[in-house]
Amino acid sequence: MLRIAVPSDGPLHESTLLFMKSCGIGVSRTNIRKYTAQIPSLNGVVVHFQRGADIPGKVEEGSSDMGIVGKDRFLESKTIDSKARVIIEKLGYGHSELVLGIPDSWIDVESLSDLADLSTEFRQRGMDLRISTKYPRLVERFLINQQVNYFSLIPSTGTLEAAPAMGYADIIADISSTGTTLRENRLKTIHGGSVISSQACLISNNSLIGTNTKKFDLAKSVVERIEAHLKALNFCTVTANIKGDSVDSISSYILQHGEISGLQGPTISQVFTDGGKKWFSVTVIIQKENLLRAVELFRQIGGTSVTVSQQDYIFDSECAGAARLAEID
Repeated sequence: MLRIAVPSDGPLHESTLLFMKSCGIGVSRTNIRKYTAQIPSLNGVVVHFQRGADIPGKVEEGSSDMGIVGKDRFLESKTIDSKARVIIEKLGYGHSELVLGIPDSWIDVESLSDLADLSTEFRQRGMDLRISTKYPRLVERFLINQQVNYFSLIPSTGTLEAAPAMGYADIIADISSTGTTLRENRLKTIHGGSVISSQACLISNNSLIGTNTKKFDLAKSVVERIEAHLKALNFCTVTANIKGDSVDSISSYILQHGEISGLQGPTISQVFTDGGKKWFSVTVIIQKENLLRAVELFRQIGGTSVTVSQQDYIFDSECAGAARLAEID
């Protein structure tokens, strides 16, 4: 069985299940109290519901073969010799940011350089700048790289926003989506104070998958569907009926306009009518951002009955994620 760990709680729980369903690998869970489930479209795959914070460790130790987790969680727990690696870095949901939260009463601290100067002042007075966070590894690496040299980290698993008011930390480093919670607790962000931008990612233990043909084939099926679905989100199919003298005259016009030339060019077929001028059906796959421009260009050459449809998948000639699955250190 290929074992995939997904979040059992937190902000990524529902969004992960919805995402998997949109990719055609929906999860069937007969009882919400059960911590295992199946993917009906992929026989041989079992889904494990795990705490988000535990998923990187489960994939690392081998009790799960793959997992969906926030990139911040993965990088915080990743060790130098880790067997777990990112297969698809951006799944397009679960966006958040790990930021420094500074008391808004510190009016002279507006940037990282200000914070570095303040940490030096603390050291000169025999103290360290105290930072409460759930991400000590990420925060330490970030601050050292930014020349904030004097600080002490206070690991915490509870609510961080109250730490400065309660007096056991001077500032915090925590995940924020909108900044509302920070502001409500009289905290502010500073210029350059973003430690990492995060979203959901797909990870795997290639040492387990790459040495088992059945698991590899199932994992490749999962990755192929996700990758093709993500690509399809940026494109749509546009079809228009156009009057013209010939296929060549219509294709020549379309190929001169990149917005409507499609991924490889247009597909054109004749529409058979009772008589008169010839009609042709033109179909192209274009980026969604060019949709209205494409409609206007079709109208300029007499296009009518323009229809637009969303594709579920767009498969490339090769699957980049599958190639990463095959990499074994």
